Amino acid sequence: MDVRIRTGRDGDAAGLVRLAGQVERWFGAMVDEPGFHEAVERQLDRGTALVATDGNRVVGGLLVGYEASVCHLHWLVVDESARGAGVGRALVAEALARCPDGVASVEVVTFGADHPGAVAGGARVFYERLGFSPAEAAGNGPEGGSRQVYRRGI
Repeated sequence: MDVRIRTGRDGDAAGLVRLAGQVERWFGAMVDEPGFHEAVERQLDRGTALVATDGNRVVGGLLVGYEASVCHLHWLVVDESARGAGVGRALVAEALARCPDGVASVEVVTFGADHPGAVAGGARVFYERLGFSPAEAAGNGPEGGSRQVYRRGI
């Protein structure tokens, strides 16, 4: 696998939506939701979507937002075929490298400890290995499952 991380661009939306289909069981409906498509396009237009590619194929994506002193990792997904190969870690590292001056912390909302995706998807362990710590509870996800904020310094 020859994975490259770059800023998302026109034409990447279809690859990101394909990846969304792989994680709907944990996050709820996205593929058929116009609002999700609009959010992806908005992030691509702003230059705040990162993609991981293997050749011409999108194998990972991360939607990022910045406000004041906080970088928000909004949505991270890695293709089933590329999980465990460092793609997610590379996407997060690139997002952190691009943080504007003044950003002091990074936050992500991920599964609560009782959510099935917390274990099956490995999200909590993934973020903990990257130095994130569990923080306050967040509102439930669209599928009704619990969520929790994870935070770390830059």
